[in-house]
Amino acid sequence: MGIIAWILIGLLAGAIAKAITPGRDPGGCLITMLIGIAGGLLGGWLGKVVFGVESINGFFHLSTWIAAVAGSVILLLLYRLVAGRRSH
Repeated sequence: MGIIAWILIGLLAGAIAKAITPGRDPGGCLITMLIGIAGGLLGGWLGKVVFGVESINGFFHLSTWIAAVAGSVILLLLYRLVAGRRSH
């Protein structure tokens, strides 16, 4: 898969992660989209390195989407922890 496909998956995974973890985010829509893109890349990397599976099978494979959403949720929760501490 190319970088454009990962950006698209990341954008959609960021929106799904936001829906899964509702609450007030310290950033706006742009920050959530960037977290989604980075989370998609993180999820794909974790699937390959940590679990030893080929999680990046293709754009329409379920394993690709699960890895991207999981990575996005992880990064979104970490961002809330870090940004929440700074705002208080």
